[in-house]
Amino acid sequence: MSTQIVILAAGMGSRLGRSLPKPLTELSDGRSIMQQQFDNIHHAFGKDASVSIVVGYKLEHIVEAFPAATFVYNEHYDQTNTSKSLMRALRASKDGGVLWMNGDVVFDPEALVRAASMVARDQSFVSINTAKVSDEEVKYTVDAEGFIDELSKTVKGGLGEAVGINYVGRNDKATLIRHLSRVADQDYFERGIELAIQQDKLRFEPVDISDLYAVEIDFAEDLERANLFV
Repeated sequence: MSTQIVILAAGMGSRLGRSLPKPLTELSDGRSIMQQQFDNIHHAFGKDASVSIVVGYKLEHIVEAFPAATFVYNEHYDQTNTSKSLMRALRASKDGGVLWMNGDVVFDPEALVRAASMVARDQSFVSINTAKVSDEEVKYTVDAEGFIDELSKTVKGGLGEAVGINYVGRNDKATLIRHLSRVADQDYFERGIELAIQQDKLRFEPVDISDLYAVEIDFAEDLERANLFV
């Protein structure tokens, strides 16, 4: 079975102030944010990787740009956050684990190469960056065994930031779906992971990509920073 990969791209991305969905924002090398994600996916997992895109806002533009992908529609894209987009994608997925990423992350191709070994052994993980810990980013802590413990924007004493590239293994997927269905509409998917860890003892391993670039594009200055790397 080919690796199942999901890109979350339903949101309006209003903070960047563009007319098109944020994942279609052009980078300095001429590619869109999402095209560099596809290139990175193919680099790490080959052309047969199965990619689904969760769409909502101005979905026709993404469908036209990536006709070979499959699509999951979040009809409440203007009322819900990434927890509900991921829930829909996992419910629509086939048997087996799922790798997913936020559709607005520009990142080093090596990040997915590094993740591939975890995917191969079906170990749930969260990619993290320990180089900086910003107040508005999703932060994490670990338990005594080194697995993710807390995972949210409100974590105190965070060890680093989650970068928006994650994987849920085959045996953990149903549990994560259950928690994603229970969290509030405006919660990020990290809340579902955190509850699955707290209540069902799921183990998500932190994968450190601090030595690689990964930039989430929320504002114009983020785009400027990302363009220094591509």
